[in-house]
Amino acid sequence: MTGVGQPGPEIEAYAGLGGWTPESLAVPGEVRPVVSAPEQVLSRAGGEVDPTAAETVRLAADLIATMRVSPGCVGLAAPQVGVGAQVFAVDVTGHPKALTVHGTFVLCNARVVEASRWKVAREGCMSVPDLTGDVKRASRLVVEGVLPGTGRSVRLVTDGFEARALQHEIDHCAGLLFLDRVAGAHAIYQRKVYL
Repeated sequence: MTGVGQPGPEIEAYAGLGGWTPESLAVPGEVRPVVSAPEQVLSRAGGEVDPTAAETVRLAADLIATMRVSPGCVGLAAPQVGVGAQVFAVDVTGHPKALTVHGTFVLCNARVVEASRWKVAREGCMSVPDLTGDVKRASRLVVEGVLPGTGRSVRLVTDGFEARALQHEIDHCAGLLFLDRVAGAHAIYQRKVYL
């Protein structure tokens, strides 16, 4: 969805996370099992959360911990660990396709406010382990969301692979899989490499 939005007074008008790191959560994360389609939680929109609530902070820490032990994982959303909530983690650090990299971060209640430069590229997903697909996504993106723990609203500007990862995770929070975005059966493939 393409839209143009200006930051409101509560949104920090910078293109970054303002020094937020996973350590800001101040709780250790636990690895959670990742659910696979057709689990119902993956097809339902998650609810908005209170970013400062203890359960949200714990969920954020758990998403990071689970993502870090999962080879090749660059993003993980709450529905993928069985929680119907608008929370996701992303980290494209070191990925060869990444242009802009904001490191490891978690956003709550995120929404796309600007999207442009649409491109088709192959995607995979831990919750759809046997398939990949060609998905058209914006390669320039502006997202607004709230940081867990601090409750601070941010405006994140990104592009390329990180933009794709953000859109993939925002889709999970809305109850969508990448399979819902492909042009048809001709754009779905058996996964050849398991990371």
